[in-house]
Amino acid sequence: MVAFTSVTPHSSSSCYLHQRLHHTAMESGTCGMTSNPVGFSSRRLSMSSVSLGLRIRSAATKQAKSPAEEEWKIKRALLLEKRVRSVDVKEALRLQKENNFVILDVRPEAEFKEAHPPGAINVQIYRLIKEWTAWDIARRAAFAFFGIFAGTEENPEFIQSVESKLDKSSKIIVACASGGTMKPTQNLPEGQQSRSLIAAYLLVLNGYSNVFHLEGGLYTWFKEELPTVFEE
Repeated sequence: MVAFTSVTPHSSSSCYLHQRLHHTAMESGTCGMTSNPVGFSSRRLSMSSVSLGLRIRSAATKQAKSPAEEEWKIKRALLLEKRVRSVDVKEALRLQKENNFVILDVRPEAEFKEAHPPGAINVQIYRLIKEWTAWDIARRAAFAFFGIFAGTEENPEFIQSVESKLDKSSKIIVACASGGTMKPTQNLPEGQQSRSLIAAYLLVLNGYSNVFHLEGGLYTWFKEELPTVFEE
């Protein structure tokens, strides 16, 4: 059943759904079929108005854009303005040992448990889709279309969870699997966005002042065989 939020005459029948897929960096759109609205009397809905068509908006309309979904060039500009510095894995290890830096691992909890740097704190920036609203069902269907049956969504408790573990003056190195980069290249003039850079953006937006970013990500950390904790 589709819930209707508005019905407007004098336009063609249509609805749309847009979904941003976090892990695949792909977007897909679907248009659902709708049934005739109920509750109109024969006086208010004449045959002439039917011929003009009804525009029906589904309650599954995407929610307003969150800060994490802001354009990468805007995120990057703020990160540069706030002087968020990228460090390689060996420098990150040195800062952790000698300067009391904390590695904030924003990967999913399952990945963190498989392997992570000693002393790292895990707060996932994306999580498995939990709810079953019309919008969440549509998102699951969009992920399933691409063969992904464990779709993710932004973790709405990310900042709250970080604040419960780290105060605003903490020296933080944000890490994810790939790392991303703010450095421009010929093929990527604005660098490459990643989960850790999105997390760093959210942290500086919320008042954290000592935020660093792990260049090369934890993939490079493990490849370099730096100290690692295996929980599972």
